Amino acid sequence: QVQLVESGGGLVQAGGSLRLSCVASDTFSLYYMGWFRQAPGKEREFVGAMRWSLGNTYYGDSVKGRFTISKETENTMYLQMNNLKPDDTAVYYCVGTPIWGVSVHSATDYPYWGQGTQVTVSS
Repeated sequence: QVQLVESGGGLVQAGGSLRLSCVASDTFSLYYMGWFRQAPGKEREFVGAMRWSLGNTYYGDSVKGRFTISKETENTMYLQMNNLKPDDTAVYYCVGTPIWGVSVHSATDYPYWGQGTQVTVSS
């Protein structure tokens, strides 16, 4: 069982930046790590993912060009969020999967989830 712990959420004004961190207890078995978010009353939305061993990244259309996923260490992933908008307000979840043939956009393909961190963007 892989444990994922997010940090770095908070309150920021529109146009500002935040960096979220995710620390994994073990990434040896993980094929992808990534981020989803969920706003009140909305379904979970794919933010982005990284093929952990190779570094290939994938992003949701709503964040492409503004958000960047990076690997700090073998157990630490960052989500750099720039030019934040009020629509980015959500709980952000770090996710991981040991399955190689997944659809990176599908929340059900990720068995490991962190507890979530709140990001609030004020207008």
